[in-house]
Amino acid sequence: MTRRSSFLSDFKAFIQQGNVVDLAVAVVIGGAFGKVVDALVSLVMTSLLAPALKAANVSAISAWPAGAVIVALINFLVIALVVFLIVRSLEALKRGERAVAAPDSQAQLAAAATRLAEALDRRQL
Repeated sequence: MTRRSSFLSDFKAFIQQGNVVDLAVAVVIGGAFGKVVDALVSLVMTSLLAPALKAANVSAISAWPAGAVIVALINFLVIALVVFLIVRSLEALKRGERAVAAPDSQAQLAAAATRLAEALDRRQL
C-alpha cells in the first residue's frame, strides 16, 4: 500500500508543479488558437482565390489535390509568425526590465571612491 500511496503522492506533486500546469494551459490555448487560424486562413484563401477556384470548377481550396497541404502549410506559417512576435515582444520586455533593474557598477564604484576621498579629506589623512 505504501508503494501505491508513494506513487500517488509523487504524481500529485508532479501535476502541481507550475511547469506542468502552464504547459497544459498552453496546449489548450494553442489548440483553440490553431482552430481560429485555420478558419481565418480558409476564409481568406477562399476569398482571395475565388476567381481561380471558379475557373478551375473547384468549390474550395481543400478540394484541390494538395489543397489540404497548402492550407496546413499556411496555418503553420501564420501560427509560427504569431508565436515569433509574442516571443520577440516578451524578450524585448525582459531586456527592458534588465536594463532598468541592473545598476551601473562603474557609477557605483566611482561614487564610492568619491565618498571615500571626501571622507579622507575631512579627516586630513
